[in-house]
Order: sequence, then C-alpha cells, then structure tokens
Amino acid sequence: MLPRVLAFALASALLIVLPVQAQEKQASTSARLANEPFQNKKIFQMTPQEVDQYLAFLHANVPDLRQRIAMIARKNIGQPYKLNLLGEFPFELHDNLPMYSLTHSDCLVFVEHTYAMALSSSWEEFFWTLQRIRYKDGQIGVVTRNHYTEVDWNPNNAWLLKDISAGFGADKVASFDIVVDRAKFLREQHHKVSNIPVQISREAYVKADKVDAVLDQLRDGDFVNVVSDKDGYQSITHVGLVVVDANGKRNFLNSGEPQVKEEGFDTFISRTNERTRSSKQAKPRRLLGFKFLRLRDDVAIPSAVGLPRPGK
Repeated sequence: MLPRVLAFALASALLIVLPVQAQEKQASTSARLANEPFQNKKIFQMTPQEVDQYLAFLHANVPDLRQRIAMIARKNIGQPYKLNLLGEFPFELHDNLPMYSLTHSDCLVFVEHTYAMALSSSWEEFFWTLQRIRYKDGQIGVVTRNHYTEVDWNPNNAWLLKDISAGFGADKVASFDIVVDRAKFLREQHHKVSNIPVQISREAYVKADKVDAVLDQLRDGDFVNVVSDKDGYQSITHVGLVVVDANGKRNFLNSGEPQVKEEGFDTFISRTNERTRSSKQAKPRRLLGFKFLRLRDDVAIPSAVGLPRPGK
C-alpha cells in the first residue's frame, strides 16, 4: 500500500495530467478539422455527393465514435421536423415514402441517420448501415422494420447500445409493462398479414424527477427514450441523443416540432409538462421519465440479411 502522502501526490498529478491530455486531444482534433469541407453547410442542406465527401473526411480525422456522433447531430440542428417520413419505396410498394431523407427528420429518423453516418466513411456505407439499424437483421421490409422502440428497435440494435436504465438505483427507477400486437398493427396500418405472436415486455426507466441525479453518468452518443402515459397506457413516445456541452452539461439533442434542437433535460421536462397542463384533452399525454441506452465502446456492425456490406 502506498503511503498516504505519496498516494495523494500521485492522485493530484493524475488530475492535472488527464485534463491536459483531454485539452491536447481536443486541440489536435480541432486542428485536423480546420480543413473540414462544407464548414458553413448543415447536413440537411447537403447533396448525397457532399455527404459522401463529408463522411470520408470526418471518419479520417475524428477517430472517436462518440465525438463523431455529437458532431453529426449538431451539424443537423435546425433540420425541419416532419412526421411519418420514411418507408420502403421503391423496395416495397405499400406506400411511396422513401428509404432515407436528408432534408427533414422525425425523432427516430434523426437518431438513425446520426448513428449510421457516424459509423460510416462513405455514402454507400451510410445507406447500408442505416438499413441495418432500421430493420431486424438488416432485412428490408415493412414487416421487419423496427416499429416498436421497446421490443424491436432497442433489442435488435443491442450490438450498438445497451439498456442501462435499471442500473441507476431502486429509488430512481420505475417500470411499465407493454403489450405489443405486431400482427394487428401490420394488418391495420400496412395491410400486411403476419402471424407474429403478441409480446409482453417489462421496461425500466428513470423517473422524470430523478433524472438530474443520473445525468453526470451519461456520455456523448447515448440513446434517450422518453416514456409517457396516455390514459393508462405507458410507452416510448419520443427519442433523441445525449450530447455533452463545453461546460460538461448533459443535453438532449432531438428532432421535434418545429426542428432539431439541443436543450437541457430540465428545459425539455419543463416544456413537456407545460404542454400537458395546457392541453385541452380530457386525458393528455403525461411525461413519466426516460430510458437510457449506453453506446457500446466495442461497436461491430453485424452482417445484414440479403444486403452485402459495401466494400467488404
């Protein structure tokens, strides 16, 4: 065991070295980004050809995945919001909604595009990765699309993220049960017949009034699920990303009316609660809390069914 004085001296030296190393790393990254193409252009203003150039540059000059996620997410701040944005056209003809959009996003489209771009060094790789994220095993189709965040998107993207919601302490965590009838949903919404059985899942989340106590444990690129109650039915109703600002504050970067924005969790909670209070509905939607999924440090994108990875 080290003498107490020596241990204190080593700890103090470490506290000095780590910030210096972080500053040097930031300075090095900033120097490399000085020649970034399209510095004055948002991603939603780019063409696919420009996105291809931007991703190649970013992948070569920003090796840290979390940093790339935060940079790409912030480079879409101001992107207009549009609900029910994507489909499978022209792969499938059940509607005419396209398989990607640069100009607009909804909350999930924004997250999927951000992760896919951060994981890719070209347009071709981005498009492939996007489909791997959007669909179970990357198999494109309305039946295999990750419709339900709780039981489709989160578990099917476990290679990318790990649900850490239950680990914040019993005093901060609650849970809800969700019953998912995919066959009924596909039949009524997309006129598709399937025999998928009904699924029941119990989901942990951090209560809204306890979020402040866990924010300092979150990191750039972590996935946020907003849990709400509507007339006794609990579910995930909104998603976004964690980003850390220059002062170390954990913010919520998300796509919602009217556009993509970065805001404090306290601001989001206050705004959401005010909307509930001012609602004229007899039983308005009510915010319960947040699920948090940790971006993995060892991300390895699995192969996709029937969709070979570009350049691999």
